Amino acid sequence: MQRMKKLDVIIVGAGPSGLLAAGRAAEKGGKVLLLEKMRQEGRKLLITGKGRCNITNDAVVREFITHVYPNGRFLQNAFSRFFSKDIIDLLEGYGVKSILERGGRYFPASNKSADVLKALLQWVHDLKVDIRCGYRVEKLIVENGMIQGLQANGQRFICRNIILATGGKSYPATGSNGDGYELARSLGHSIEKARPALVPLITKGGIAQKLQGLNLRNVRAVVWVNEKKTGEGFGEMIFTHFGLSGPIILTLSRIVVDELHKKSKVEITIDLKPALDEQKLDKRLLRDLNEHGKKKIGNIFRQWLPASMGPVFLELLNIDPEKECHQISSKERKQIRYLLKNFRFKIADHGSFKEAIITAGGIPTNEISPKTMESKLVKGLYFAGEMIDLDAETGGYNLQIAYSTGWVAGDSALNKLPS
Repeated sequence: MQRMKKLDVIIVGAGPSGLLAAGRAAEKGGKVLLLEKMRQEGRKLLITGKGRCNITNDAVVREFITHVYPNGRFLQNAFSRFFSKDIIDLLEGYGVKSILERGGRYFPASNKSADVLKALLQWVHDLKVDIRCGYRVEKLIVENGMIQGLQANGQRFICRNIILATGGKSYPATGSNGDGYELARSLGHSIEKARPALVPLITKGGIAQKLQGLNLRNVRAVVWVNEKKTGEGFGEMIFTHFGLSGPIILTLSRIVVDELHKKSKVEITIDLKPALDEQKLDKRLLRDLNEHGKKKIGNIFRQWLPASMGPVFLELLNIDPEKECHQISSKERKQIRYLLKNFRFKIADHGSFKEAIITAGGIPTNEISPKTMESKLVKGLYFAGEMIDLDAETGGYNLQIAYSTGWVAGDSALNKLPS
């Protein structure tokens, strides 16, 4: 048996939420043990933002929580105690400067997520946190509704405060396989079903594949569920070998995943000319066709769309690319206009947890105190990060949730220690 009677807090999971929890608890003078089942800390953090790490977002709290589902208001207290400026300042204190990009997104100036992880690890090491990798937690020990310790790798660790920060199910190769949910469930917590979130979408047919690699900016995507408009987004997207991806598609995927699981009919339309209404677009098409009457319609499409899209559109419209502009009928012009505003894709499926940036579902917020992140069912048990049933849009929001909930959990666990 381990002789660790003086341990104040054990944190399970060395991702961003676990590191913030460990650092804050140690800052307050606690003796902290951080257990990580993988051989390396922060493996998922290393791949965030395509290896750049979208650290956080500069949105104010009131706006920030509108990007969080299903209950962003749960985070108001946490954000009031540790928010975007706090993580930026912490990282800068360890040599990681941040740059602000469009959409209010902060990235490390070096564009290296490894620098963010290195800074956080240095912070917790400076605070004398005991980090042990390769430790898998097998069970939590509870007596009379209070945490007494845990068992990991067959060893028992005595502690009155445990913070579960094990992540969700996304990117399971990094260690996020949902085992934290099972630990919580064993103590009576319910679990909102885990679903992939911020995940690419798989389309029917071969149109997306023909456009593979094409990146579109300043377009509007609309989700239609059983032919009813259900959500929309404006910004950037990309066509892939299996369908659709990119920021606005990933954000809308939350709606799509839930509806597909209900067996709903789901489609997405892309408005390629959102700055022009139907009337203005029609006038432009008519003007261009009149001005270039002798030119082939295939060449004129390059003025309206990226080069690779023209042939695809003409095939869908069944218009001969050799046809001259003055030969385009009024009916064909209307069909062109409609397709430019309503480029439609039927959604067949969504990516798996292997492709999902974040997990939707987890420990319901009504089973957790928003002021402390402590379980309402078990004294001394806290939750942080992706384990909680909170997920957000792309743009640094999810990492900030991890930092803030981790910091509050670490702070609260020390506040409740007996004097």
